[in-house]
Amino acid sequence: MPATPLPPSGDLPGGPKTCDASGMAEIHRLFRRGFGEGPDLVRRVSEGDTGHAEVVATQLETLSLGLHAHHEGEDERLWPALDERAPSCAAHVERMKAQHAELLVHLTALDRALPAWRASAKATDAEPVLSALAGVNEAMAVHLPDEETNIVPVMEYTITEPEIEWFAEHGRKAIPKGQTWQQLGEILAAQPDGGDEWLHKHMPAPGRLAWRLIGRRAYAKHRSALEGR
Repeated sequence: MPATPLPPSGDLPGGPKTCDASGMAEIHRLFRRGFGEGPDLVRRVSEGDTGHAEVVATQLETLSLGLHAHHEGEDERLWPALDERAPSCAAHVERMKAQHAELLVHLTALDRALPAWRASAKATDAEPVLSALAGVNEAMAVHLPDEETNIVPVMEYTITEPEIEWFAEHGRKAIPKGQTWQQLGEILAAQPDGGDEWLHKHMPAPGRLAWRLIGRRAYAKHRSALEGR
């Protein structure tokens, strides 16, 4: 379903902003980059190289878990809040729900296709993975800019900072154990400046130091394995 401008009845609520919702675009960049490079990463895996397939499948699985959690959080708390506080945005909220449902079909197909390819690294098992990724990327190309244009501006006048932090924490909890540095690196790599602004905005000084001393090398090792180098 294509995006449409906010109708006159959907003007932004009055009053001061109640939160900073820029994190929505930041996490969307992760999904665009991660799923966008997915087909190339799958095709780089040589026939039968199950070690390489394991690394790529884990990357895609982690991205899928993250997008599932991102959408589940919105379904649970964002849409009800906007229905209550910004009823003139109802048409956009309904469109978001429909887009979530479409994305869920493709994500579920990806989740189902990954185990067989992970175990075999065969081209025949890669095809369902590639098909699912194509669906995810096509659906995201419609959904993410629509949400950024028609939902995020309304969020900034209706959603509170504690609620924004709940969404962030909900997403963090979806990261499997042992994937923290890899996923932080992917978030940083997805940002326009390579992640410097994101680090200073979201990480305290000890966390930034840990990233420089430990995380950066762990992420570089992860990317090398992911790309088959």
